[in-house]
Amino acid sequence: MAVGVQGLTTASLLAGLGAAGAAALVVRAPAPAGPRVAQAAQRSGVSLLALTRGASWAQLAALLRSLLAEGDIGEAGVQTLGGLPSGDLFALANAVAALLDAPVTIEDRSSRVLAFSGRQEEADPSRVETILGRQVPERFTRMLEDRGVFRELYRSDQPVQIAPAATDEFSVPRFAIAVRAGDEILGSIWAAVHGPLSAERAQALRDAAKLVALHMLRQRAGADVERRLRADLVGTTLEGGMGAAEALARLGLADQAGVVLALAAPDQPAPQSPSAALHARHTAERQRLADAFAMHLSSVHPRAAAALIGDVAYGILPVMGRLADAEEQAARVGFGFLRRVGDRQHPLVGIGPAAANGNGLARSRDGADRALRVLRANGGTRQLARMADVHVEALLLELRDLAAQRGDAPTGPVARLLVYDRQHGSQLVDTLRAWLNAFGDVTTASEAMFVHQNTFRYRLRRLTEVGGIDLDNPDVRFALMLQLRLAPRRLEVRDT
Repeated sequence: MAVGVQGLTTASLLAGLGAAGAAALVVRAPAPAGPRVAQAAQRSGVSLLALTRGASWAQLAALLRSLLAEGDIGEAGVQTLGGLPSGDLFALANAVAALLDAPVTIEDRSSRVLAFSGRQEEADPSRVETILGRQVPERFTRMLEDRGVFRELYRSDQPVQIAPAATDEFSVPRFAIAVRAGDEILGSIWAAVHGPLSAERAQALRDAAKLVALHMLRQRAGADVERRLRADLVGTTLEGGMGAAEALARLGLADQAGVVLALAAPDQPAPQSPSAALHARHTAERQRLADAFAMHLSSVHPRAAAALIGDVAYGILPVMGRLADAEEQAARVGFGFLRRVGDRQHPLVGIGPAAANGNGLARSRDGADRALRVLRANGGTRQLARMADVHVEALLLELRDLAAQRGDAPTGPVARLLVYDRQHGSQLVDTLRAWLNAFGDVTTASEAMFVHQNTFRYRLRRLTEVGGIDLDNPDVRFALMLQLRLAPRRLEVRDT
């Protein structure tokens, strides 16, 4: 990090750092540009990065230290920031409360309480309700929004005073300040102060906001490191192979029977104008869903492990009781999670076969993936499936994949019917599909096609003539049904 560097050009810095084996150089924005700098970066192999306006070197150092500490997990020794344990927001809230002589809360952008100090009984009922719920009640949030408090708070780097409302619940004035890291608003500090804020205490609040930003960055980066490490361990376990045994041991699941659950949201239609903000929102929603899934599994079994891998959250649920009952038990756990999260995201859960030990978890993961794929492909209201429940449907999807990979297209009678429908605007293929689905029941099939029974019988005779089909032959019926099941609705056909 080029902190206070004087008398050296960026090109010379890059050359020296390249010789020392550095990976990157960070300078204050805007980073110098030009052919000389570009050539120096290319020759040295050192990336040139710009620190965004408003961010401090201390914030960047805290963030980098957290990201580079992945291999240090489990080591003794506690890192400190500002004399307090790194990431301990509760200790920091108490320290800020002592400086301001007032009860304090630290909140995120969604007004969730991340930490609070002591002496909260000195505030008003609204603060007590906020602490108990770990969230500012919606009625107070709406009131603050209507008064423009958040707008003023987030565009200023000074403490903002909030006068009490005409209610007994909110009777103590507040002073709040935004917590920033560069251009990003991380959250805010709220102090319930009975009197005016002196210049010294206002400065203390501004200094505290900078320190809180460091701790919040450290906490967030540390959580990201832990999450990545856990995802790597779960992924290694579910892939099998040489590293699976060590990963299982680090997860505390060695020699443990288990079942794999796969969780995902239904496939969404591609947006007409995809944006980075939309992608970020979907990514955050998937991570929140995965975190909730991990919390639910850990409440069922303390040694359960879960992680988001790609767009699927995998959970390893240790078997409690008989192995024969493990899949049914996992299904109950999955249904319990679906009831808790509700229908807003409509998540889907696939359950693999039970594994007697860690060596079988890769097979259980494969089964969970196949069951989840059936749920995603079929749509409908079903949200959970065991592999044993959808084995035939999974096989059909895999046969469809094989046909698509080989470039197979319908031939024979189905191809002739497709060509005839395309040329004459008829519905002979749909008629055949409806008749097969109804097992030859003309009444049921005609109702599915919304036509009279006599009309349906005429179409049925016509498709046997055009396709040259013997519907009395069971082998022919099976072949036709299988071909229609595997084929998409719109197809290119081969000449017959």
